[in-house]
Amino acid sequence: MYSGSTLTKYSGRVIGAHQKIDRIARKHLTKLVGNDEVFPAIRDILHFEGKNGPDAIKRKSPAKDELWHYFNPFDDDDTQIVEIISDHYQQLMNELKGRNNERIAFEAAWLSHAIVDGLTPAHHFPYEEKLTELRGGEGIETRTTIKGKILMPGVTKREKVKNNWKMWGPKGLMTTHGLFEIGVASIIAPLSFAETVPKKKDMELVLEIGVTEWFKRTAREIAVLDMYTRYQQKGWTPKLAYEVRHKLGPLIINNVTLAWYAALAETGLVDTNYENHRRKIRRKNVPKS
Repeated sequence: MYSGSTLTKYSGRVIGAHQKIDRIARKHLTKLVGNDEVFPAIRDILHFEGKNGPDAIKRKSPAKDELWHYFNPFDDDDTQIVEIISDHYQQLMNELKGRNNERIAFEAAWLSHAIVDGLTPAHHFPYEEKLTELRGGEGIETRTTIKGKILMPGVTKREKVKNNWKMWGPKGLMTTHGLFEIGVASIIAPLSFAETVPKKKDMELVLEIGVTEWFKRTAREIAVLDMYTRYQQKGWTPKLAYEVRHKLGPLIINNVTLAWYAALAETGLVDTNYENHRRKIRRKNVPKS
């Protein structure tokens, strides 16, 4: 998902999908736990997005230690991003126990980033497979320089031009991917998503089945909508924009919120009794006489 240019600390402040989702999820988390002090402030979390987030690695060290957040929700053997989510979740719980606010903020941000990317329709497309085809069978690990990452190879000049057009042309592999993500970021930018606060049953279920299983179920729910294929065929349509507002956005925000909530719950930092939550929040919101 789009997170800004990654060139400055202000990247994504206006139109950054990751930043927008984190802001809303952080507000929702407060509503769930009734306590603003058990989790880092949103400014601390957003410090590790954009320039300091996973996307910046692609610019700083092409193809070296680069996170690959693509996912086939219907392939049980595709576990890379699930493992990344699991690792960040475990580290988030470890840091919560240690009360290291900076490390908590880092893990919260990078956990959220992996979840959001893994739920993004453009990341369900077999991007690596198509990229390898354009590179004449060379894997993504062979892109060891910025030039090697940007320019597609070819045996002849004509083949090079053809491959780069398929990559960067009007309907090219990267062009389509980027425009879809910027489109999603633009659609959700002005929205509050106030109605996406997780329900009691969701809070209970995520603790029962686990964060990674919740992620996989949500990914499948999004994938069956076939949003990215429809975008490739017809571009942005009113129906597609509606689904971003009322289906994709809420599902992703819900997932991030519940992942942070589950980490707090599993480390014993919040009461998992839903009714206790409600009573505490009601008492907190009672006007002082």
